[in-house]
Amino acid sequence: MRTSKTIIFEQPGGPEVLRLVERETGDPGPGQIRVRHHACGLNYIDIYQRSGAYPLALPHALGMEAAGVVEAVGEGVTHLAEGDRVAYAAAPPGAYCEARVMQAAQVCRLPESIDFRTGAAMMLQGLTVHYLFQRTVPLAAGDTVLFHAAAGGVGLIACQWARAMGIRLIGTAGTDAKCDLARAHGAAETINYETEDFAARVRDLTGGRGVDVVMDSIGAATFERSLDCLRPLGMMISFGNASGKVPPFDLGILGAKGSLKITRPTLFTHIAEHETCQSMAADLFAMVESGKLTIRIGQEYALEDVAQAHRDMESRTTTGSSVLLC
Repeated sequence: MRTSKTIIFEQPGGPEVLRLVERETGDPGPGQIRVRHHACGLNYIDIYQRSGAYPLALPHALGMEAAGVVEAVGEGVTHLAEGDRVAYAAAPPGAYCEARVMQAAQVCRLPESIDFRTGAAMMLQGLTVHYLFQRTVPLAAGDTVLFHAAAGGVGLIACQWARAMGIRLIGTAGTDAKCDLARAHGAAETINYETEDFAARVRDLTGGRGVDVVMDSIGAATFERSLDCLRPLGMMISFGNASGKVPPFDLGILGAKGSLKITRPTLFTHIAEHETCQSMAADLFAMVESGKLTIRIGQEYALEDVAQAHRDMESRTTTGSSVLLC
């Protein structure tokens, strides 16, 4: 009988609800693989799920991304083979574990040049930046983007991606040190939102015009002022709610502020189709292998220390990506 140490939770709550248990893994069925993890990625969506903001049927395992080696392949899987190095971001949650059986469609072969830690740290965040910059709204060299939380895992990837595309990225962060980190990774300008009015500063930096796009994973705390940062016909991309959900608002505000556009995308819609997911991952891997994109892992934890990892993420003391080592 194959078993795996796995992090689960049985009721919504704080980091203290996370439990380490031993679970059977079983064998893969049609369209599935069994993968042995070397490292697992940590993301804010894990906190949304654990807290109950994004409800799951309980008890449930957590974790949306990991990297490791394929141990077994089920019937009908043709793009992977036993022994392949792989990485993925995929639903349903369950990546906080030593090994699991899962659907193969969103699992991608990891190039030899990319280590497992990097593979685990880059998939959800890197594919998120891919859909933000390549699929959500047409962006081109010379465009200006406001990106909140620019020193986080997604933010540091976005800074580099923007630099590679010739996009002017204005990043916000909560400390001067985080602002420095964002600039070192490619942000054209940064704003410390604890000491500056970011909307007023954006207007100064753009000569009063506003930015073409706002990319906001913060949510309630930044939403309204972010609309004030946009040029007429600009696009608001709300892709997270670290500070809480955006409250209901009058759609007429978008017209009054300049016929603004707004969208609330998710990664899992973009990668739902196998071929699209594999293509997006290939683009991401190519960016890393070219040296245009470096994945900064700011924190590493043992699997059993996952509660502390969640505390650190919620306190906003982390920078770059965080990983669990199996």
